Amino acid sequence: MTSVTSMWTCHWARRRLQRYFDADPSARLTRVEVHRLEAHLATCERCTALAGDHRGLHRALLRRWAHRSRTRPQSPSSGWPPSNS
Repeated sequence: MTSVTSMWTCHWARRRLQRYFDADPSARLTRVEVHRLEAHLATCERCTALAGDHRGLHRALLRRWAHRSRTRPQSPSSGWPPSNS
C-alpha cells in the first residue's frame, strides 16, 4: 500500500510543480498545497530532481524574456511595430 500512496503523492506533486514555480495569480496554489508540496520535495529524490529541472527551465525562460524585453525596440520611431502602409 505504501508504494501506491507514494506514487499518488508523486503524481499529485508533479502536477503542481509548474504552478509552484510560475506563481501565476490566476492559478495560485493554496498555502496548504505549497506546504504539502514542499514537504514532499524534502523527502522524495525523484520529485526533487524534477523540481530542479523545472527550476532551471523557469530561470532560463525568465532570462530569455528579460533579454528580449531589453533588446526589443521601444519607441515608435524605431519602426516597431511595422506600419501597414
